[in-house]
Amino acid sequence: MIKNEAAAAIIRIFLGATFFIHGLAKFQGGIENTVGFFDSLGLPGFTAYVVALIELIGGLALLLGIGTRVVSILFAVIMLVATFKVKLAGGFLGNGQGAGFELDLALLAMAIFLVVTNKSSLALDNVLFQSREA
Repeated sequence: MIKNEAAAAIIRIFLGATFFIHGLAKFQGGIENTVGFFDSLGLPGFTAYVVALIELIGGLALLLGIGTRVVSILFAVIMLVATFKVKLAGGFLGNGQGAGFELDLALLAMAIFLVVTNKSSLALDNVLFQSREA
């Protein structure tokens, strides 16, 4: 059982770090650029702020193991929209003009895995919200 929890913790930490860095990059690179990109996709510009904040705060939460299921659902939604709205036309590996959606699918799979797995003893959630079974 501890091997499974360790593997889930590795996935949680990697996914959290990946999204945290992407959220941070959106703010450091000028969130206005991301707002413009979202507008060009036909998405409301304010959703760039929503996505960047989910990535930044959610990534930090996953690193700590707080709200893993909720955050992972949000990340899965972000990856689905990114895949269908941005990357699908480029194909699995990309088309030479942009990246493919292989990484998006890998991140989506990790997020779904964290949604369906049990709470890990290696997460802060387990310490803060102990179940009756513990």
